[in-house]
Amino acid sequence: MDPAELTSITTTKTKSFLAGAIAVMPLTIAVIPWGILAGSFALEVGLTPVESQAMSAIIFAGSAQLVALGMIKAGIGIGSILITTLLITSRHLLYAMAMRTHISPLPLKWRLGLGFLLTDELFAIANQTHKGDTPAQHQFDRWYALGGGLTFYFGWNIATLLGIVAGQSIDNLGELGLDFAIAATFIALVVPTVKKPSILVCVLVSLMLAVVCAVFAIQAGLLIAAISGMAAGMLYAKLTNEGSVVATDADSTQATVTVKKEDNA
Repeated sequence: MDPAELTSITTTKTKSFLAGAIAVMPLTIAVIPWGILAGSFALEVGLTPVESQAMSAIIFAGSAQLVALGMIKAGIGIGSILITTLLITSRHLLYAMAMRTHISPLPLKWRLGLGFLLTDELFAIANQTHKGDTPAQHQFDRWYALGGGLTFYFGWNIATLLGIVAGQSIDNLGELGLDFAIAATFIALVVPTVKKPSILVCVLVSLMLAVVCAVFAIQAGLLIAAISGMAAGMLYAKLTNEGSVVATDADSTQATVTVKKEDNA
């Protein structure tokens, strides 16, 4: 390969990597209180500093970590902990299914790496589509996703380390309201995606069922709310022919652009 061409490819990869890192930075900053809480809570439960850090480095699942730590503190058995964390993280299966067409052609090392780094935040930045694009037109950039995933991973582990240090020197850290970062982060992820009525229906149904399941302490509440919300959104889109309207608008826009080009020619 020509050296100039190789340099150009390397530069493009670096730019994509840095772009992903920059895109996820606001979300990384937003979860710092959440990571601090995870680190300090792990110490409170009885884990050593090394075990607390290893939990974030290996498991790397914020909400599941906090729930698992709470169950450990309550003396609940390992079987129940595993089932509960499986249900909590089951949404990642939905993320993986949505990204499968883009990820499956990649080499195994990429699939494993991005699979480990896949979080709500990475899915939000790596699976974005531009206005007017269909899912098939969405261009997935592996280096962009890697930059975002690694940045969030290191940010989460640094925040955990801060929590471990703070947890050893500050009493009652959990009473400072740091857990609000959890809700704030997910609100920041969801609100920008509400661009169509069907998505709004999906969000409202999921929100309502999540609250109901939380009130009645239903462990599978997150999965129930997610699946029900998606079903409601799809049903609304089908009943109102929302997808057909979008396709018609896109075709009209494309036709207008083509006519303008022909006129200019």
